Amino acid sequence: MPGTTPQPTPAPRTRSWWGWGWADAHPDDAECAAMGALVPGTLAHPVPVPRVRDLDIGRPAVEPPASLAHLVATGPGDRAAHAMGKAYRDVVRALRGRPGRIPDLVARPTDEREVADLLDWAGERQVAVLPYGGGSSVSGGVEYRGDAHRAVLSLDLTAMGRVLEVDTAGRAARIQAGTLGPSLEDQLRPHGLTLRHFPQSFEFSTLGGWLATRAGGHYATGRTHIDDFVQSLRVVTPAGTSASWRLPASGAGPSPDRLFLGSEGALGVITEAWVRLQPRPSHKASASLAFTDFQAALDAVRALAQSDLSPANCRLLDAGEAALSGASHDGSAVLVLGFESADGPVDARLAQAVDLARSHGGRGGAAGAAGGTGGAGGAGGAGGAGADAAVSAWRSAFLRMPYLRDGLARMGAVAETFETAATWDRIPGLIEAVRREVGEAALKGSGHPATVNCRLTHVYPDGAAPYFTVLAAGRPGDEVAFWDDLKAVASDVLHRHRATITHHHAVGRDHRPGYDRQRPAPFALALRAAKDALDPRGILNPGVLIG
Repeated sequence: MPGTTPQPTPAPRTRSWWGWGWADAHPDDAECAAMGALVPGTLAHPVPVPRVRDLDIGRPAVEPPASLAHLVATGPGDRAAHAMGKAYRDVVRALRGRPGRIPDLVARPTDEREVADLLDWAGERQVAVLPYGGGSSVSGGVEYRGDAHRAVLSLDLTAMGRVLEVDTAGRAARIQAGTLGPSLEDQLRPHGLTLRHFPQSFEFSTLGGWLATRAGGHYATGRTHIDDFVQSLRVVTPAGTSASWRLPASGAGPSPDRLFLGSEGALGVITEAWVRLQPRPSHKASASLAFTDFQAALDAVRALAQSDLSPANCRLLDAGEAALSGASHDGSAVLVLGFESADGPVDARLAQAVDLARSHGGRGGAAGAAGGTGGAGGAGGAGGAGADAAVSAWRSAFLRMPYLRDGLARMGAVAETFETAATWDRIPGLIEAVRREVGEAALKGSGHPATVNCRLTHVYPDGAAPYFTVLAAGRPGDEVAFWDDLKAVASDVLHRHRATITHHHAVGRDHRPGYDRQRPAPFALALRAAKDALDPRGILNPGVLIG
């Protein structure tokens, strides 16, 4: 159109190399200081944002062969960005200029053959290979610790990011493992289908990463773990490629897919998968209820989990977590409920759930309906334009929280989470023991009181998954060791209550001590034998799952 001024093309957003998510989404210095003022004992001013150029990054210890050089990056920015995941201890190490072992090479293969070629070369040269996924690990799953290998290669599969095939009749798709969550959903949307798997890391994690870590999605009941969606896998190992048949079900011996689900890159590199899909939801409704008695709220959630209502969202926030997210300001615990369907209205099911929660002492529960297909973001669940204020506040805080955690880390605060799962008979005692013992350890370790909040993220007929948030002043310059001490206390509590060391955050390296105690000894023997058979040179993600 004549006279129209061309609009500049917006600059592409860049990922933060040191912290969560997008580099332009982190709190500024003033916001960091304001948050720090709410946690007694933190720093007066935020630690500066770290710069790659200030790191001591030497030359790579190896050079790739000419045949693979076009797949490999050796620049400081690429290498620093692939050195760690996004846990609190990773963020603090980056802030303090101590990120640990920087990978020598970052490889981005474009097909399965190139993955195999990279593994062959790495095996010959004793180069450790760490599958990176989207880099959102919060358990030390993508970093190298030790010195047994001459060099480290970070294997980034995001160049393998396509939906290769869609079977609309069978509601399934064959998808490359490097496909990031938003791209996966964008490619499925024209078919009216969705994987319906929305972890909090959705925006920054891949299908292969979800499979390798047995990730849990946002949905509180029903099919929410990635395991539930798998039809078949292709996995490249140093011993050859494993390709399971695509089947709706099979009783033919132990499942080959189960061997690699949750293997965290220690047994092979998942390159693609057939996954089950669902129609995109068009009907949603949500509500929230307040409880003055947390035990009564637990009873309400258990009743909901044991009903046949199957809410998409059934999150219980204790009083501290509700206040932190802005869902409540009067000391009440808050239950956030949501329903969705592609088949028809869900208002009746929501009304039944609200009535059930009210019968256990819940207050409120006015429903909000939301239309549209939704589910495209990291929260992915029920709620939207018609959701009530508590639901909206919770959802906003859910998406923003990782960035705020990094801002608090800049103020010298410990701001981290951990999650678990246990049977209903153990849940009340477990939650009480974690709050008390972690709080006491924080006070003893820093001289300042800590806040230990809890929410239930996933609920089952036989148990639930408590998710804890710890906020405390750290020990300046020694924040990582302080957090490790608190995590050790928490892990001991989980072990005593026979609660899992991780419900959906994977084992990585940070959870290895707890996993070693939880895992049956005969299974450890079998896992070690599988590692030796599939990875005889020990190059795949050394130190994860098995020594």
